[in-house]
Amino acid sequence: QSFPACCSARYNLALLAFFGFFLLYALRVNLSVALVDMVEPNTSIAKNTTSNVCPEHSSTINVPRNTTGEKYSWDADTQGWILGSFFYGYIITQIPGGYLASKIGGKLLLGFGIFGTSVFTLLTPLAANLGVGYLIAVRALEGLGEGVTFPAMHSMWSSWAPPLERSKLLSISYAGAQLGTVVSLPLSGLICYYMNWIYVFYIFGALGVLWFFFWMWLVSDTPEMHRSISHPEREYILSSLKDQLSTQKSVPWRPILESLPLWAIVVAQFSYNWTFYTLLTLLPTYMKEILRFDAQENGFLSALPYFGCWLCIILSGQIADYLREKQNLSTVCVRKCFTLIGMIGPAVFLVAAGFIGCNYALAVAFVTISTTLGGFCTSGYSINHLDIAPSYAGILLGITNSFGTIPGMVGPVIAKNLTHNNTVEEWQTVFYIAASINLFGAIFFALFGSGEVQDWAVSGYHLHRN
Repeated sequence: QSFPACCSARYNLALLAFFGFFLLYALRVNLSVALVDMVEPNTSIAKNTTSNVCPEHSSTINVPRNTTGEKYSWDADTQGWILGSFFYGYIITQIPGGYLASKIGGKLLLGFGIFGTSVFTLLTPLAANLGVGYLIAVRALEGLGEGVTFPAMHSMWSSWAPPLERSKLLSISYAGAQLGTVVSLPLSGLICYYMNWIYVFYIFGALGVLWFFFWMWLVSDTPEMHRSISHPEREYILSSLKDQLSTQKSVPWRPILESLPLWAIVVAQFSYNWTFYTLLTLLPTYMKEILRFDAQENGFLSALPYFGCWLCIILSGQIADYLREKQNLSTVCVRKCFTLIGMIGPAVFLVAAGFIGCNYALAVAFVTISTTLGGFCTSGYSINHLDIAPSYAGILLGITNSFGTIPGMVGPVIAKNLTHNNTVEEWQTVFYIAASINLFGAIFFALFGSGEVQDWAVSGYHLHRN
């Protein structure tokens, strides 16, 4: 028997998590917007690299903007380090995050992860004043704080989400990340424009601290420990999970690392993130240098792809669980189909985006469709950890996310090196590489993915079964 969704403890958890991830991504992308205002105009990349393939069309209506914020003379390389430093912290805490979550519980870990990130965000203006080294350190520390959040969340859902509601609950919580990007990009631009770039950090940082208090007060690690959960809901969640969880305390590292379904998720996540991060960091450059269209003047258009992705995540989560519950499709079939749509779709439209010449409306449309279709992956490989090993989902996510962060460090660098002269052909190569990596990841997952709880993830695996 299902239990009504509205106002239930597990949906309250999903909603609070949604706001948490919303703030997390807002704290993460706001720097890339504020950075434009923090740097003296003449120190950014020389203008002569712009290609002359496409005609100029940017509406240069000069509204007097607020210029009271400090300006720093950082060159392009330094800016690259400032933007990249985040990932170095982020990759370090993935696996420890999953491990800690299984020891101290996801609530404290996620709470303090976001709290720490918020505090370091509040310190950003001070760090920038002290020098570029301090700023890079603060960003890396923010990365450390954010690194634990996804494994902590996965680990909490392993004791909160009934198997057939997994796609719904997880897609609600993680969709906050996309919406955070959507709101934070234009909003940071407006704050920079009308106030001053330091307020970008103060406003989002303060909201993060506020969220932390609500989280500590309203959430618990397991349904048994929750203060105000109704009895039927607690019974419903616990009975739905009773054959899925392991009581064994030690982590079976060796079978985990030998598990092919886990490596299928690793490959899928690596290839998906390659496209995602390359787009996230370089799309504005492509639009500006090739299409001669300034994305900063149009924060709305750079946010559009993520809005599409957000809608798609929410909808595909509902569809996935509907197919599993009402149409009796197997979990593995749903995960594989959604991953194929969510990886081959973006690949096709990315390649197309390289071939449309100067039609920038079509370029925006194709990139939006590409990112939107990517949302299907959230109900595909992205929550498959909970299908194959609910008890160790946090640790598995830590492992796959570590590999998934590498493209964030490598992808944009390689793309930048391939596009020295900013010709259309060079950019087509970048899109080709991203698309073929996506294609490979989709096929690999379709061949080796699984939807069943693995033997090593259940109690008594290490004893002989009678």
